[in-house]
Amino acid sequence: MGLMGDKARLLETDRFVHAPDDGRESELPMDAMEAAEAAEASDAVTETGHRRAAEAGDTAAMSALGALLLRRGDLDGAEPYLRSATAAGDRAAANNLGVLLHQRGYADEAAGWWRIAAVAGSAAAAHALGRHHRERGDEPAAEYWLRQSAESGHCLGAYALADLLEHRGDIGAERWFRAAAERGHREAAYRLARLIEDGRETDRRAVPAYGELTQEAEAEQWYRQAAARGHRRAALQLGTLLEDRGDVQEAGRWYLSAAKDGEARAACALGFLLRDAGDEESAAEWWRRAAQDGDGNAANALGALHADRGELQTAERWYRVALDAGDVNGAYNIGLLCAEQGRAGRGEQWYRRAAYAGHREAANALAILLLQRGDASGAEPWFSKAAEAGSVDAAFNLGILFAGRGEERMAHAWYERAAAAGHTEAALQVAIVQLREGEEQAAERNLRCAAGGGSPEAAFRLADLLDRRSAEASDAGPADGGRTPDDESTEWYERAARQGHRRAQVRVGMFAAARGDVVEAATWYRAAAEAGSRNGAFNLGLLLAREGSLPEAALWWQRAAEGGHGRAALRLALLAARRGALAEAQGWCARAVELGPPEVAERAARLLTALQEELSA
Repeated sequence: MGLMGDKARLLETDRFVHAPDDGRESELPMDAMEAAEAAEASDAVTETGHRRAAEAGDTAAMSALGALLLRRGDLDGAEPYLRSATAAGDRAAANNLGVLLHQRGYADEAAGWWRIAAVAGSAAAAHALGRHHRERGDEPAAEYWLRQSAESGHCLGAYALADLLEHRGDIGAERWFRAAAERGHREAAYRLARLIEDGRETDRRAVPAYGELTQEAEAEQWYRQAAARGHRRAALQLGTLLEDRGDVQEAGRWYLSAAKDGEARAACALGFLLRDAGDEESAAEWWRRAAQDGDGNAANALGALHADRGELQTAERWYRVALDAGDVNGAYNIGLLCAEQGRAGRGEQWYRRAAYAGHREAANALAILLLQRGDASGAEPWFSKAAEAGSVDAAFNLGILFAGRGEERMAHAWYERAAAAGHTEAALQVAIVQLREGEEQAAERNLRCAAGGGSPEAAFRLADLLDRRSAEASDAGPADGGRTPDDESTEWYERAARQGHRRAQVRVGMFAAARGDVVEAATWYRAAAEAGSRNGAFNLGLLLAREGSLPEAALWWQRAAEGGHGRAALRLALLAARRGALAEAQGWCARAVELGPPEVAERAARLLTALQEELSA
């Protein structure tokens, strides 16, 4: 325990000799050695004066001399002076005598002297006595004496009382952290900021009154005060707050300040800022420093950096460092590394290690491996464990698992859970069920969520839903029948088409053809056809035929017919019949009859009969 003397009292009893000001303002300041020598000389003069006064029986001098010797570490020299001053009723001496005895290991005797000084009004002694009782588990007595100290304006007493109250969950802690922080206690300022940021004050309004700071602004104010006084965790938290707000440059300065003071998490955060700024080498250096100081997140970041560069052995080494630092992400990342290298067996071992340690994504990855192996019963509990731990992907995968078994209700429940957490494909699956059940409003919400998350299928279905709704409102036919779609449905069709959705590409091509833009229509039809769309191939053939390119049109119709398009088969039959290839025409007619739809099958059947008659004539 450090020196707890009554500072005001000690200052009163000190004697300082000030040299007269001779006006030499331009004189160079002393260097560090000269300053130390001057301070030592001043202490010597002060000590000599106190000794003379103490020998003459001056109680204040005895107390001041004892405090000076105690600060110097001369316990044997300090004790007789402090005992003499204490016997004469000096409360500062009683407090410092308690400090001396505590340093010697006589805690109970120290507490007795602290009690005497505290009863006499020493706030420092009340603080020391309160800490003594807390160390022995007597919290009521600790609170009593710490409150006496805090209410007397003692900064350390206010902090210790706040710490005790917060440990008990008492909302009064905030008041005393604030009192200590306002007196310059940096740890109190930091903890007050954390308390405010966590929203633990029950009497704080959600919307501040005019002139009041918001929670975030007040937390920032206290973080700044603590960080400015060298509190490295406060500098880290301030940097995090600023980074979240988008003030990356100032955040970087605080991270750098904390990192230079040895805060590994700040060095790691600084590394991420540098990486995002494109300076991978500097980022790696700070991650390396943080990793060497035991930061597992930094070691994982280094591993990922080397993995991206193809340096897999180095990556695995850093992942192992992360694991040794207690970061289970290291095991998961080694599992991913093994999976990428085709070492599924080794990957499974690492996934299991991480999963057993509670890593939810490792549990999900392990379940996927088991499912791929055909072990659905082994996969299910791991999916469930991961989903219950909050893995959105695992919840979606459970939906797939149950859907594969035909357990639609359970599948829908897991899809809904994943969709509620923002999973794009899960939202699409929920919307499909809702559309099937006629719940269009709910389906639209989920389709918007999935489409906004980048699902082209959701974008297409949303466009189709809006298009049909618009058609019903205007009593017109659907847009693919020649009607112009509304602006929003067009936007979603086009978004899906740009994402490579074949049906959307065909639909957008039809809109372009309807307004006479043959070039754009051909572009979209061709994109869909080359991606395997039989409708795209058929429509492209129609467009080419109208432009007089029948040979190329026939090639696209053939691709469409081979993909199962009945109308394309009928077109090919007609082309073959016109050029006299009756046997070929008969074959395509038979294919058209097989593929349909009914009106196409009927026409193809009539043509087939005519061809058979022609061939038999």
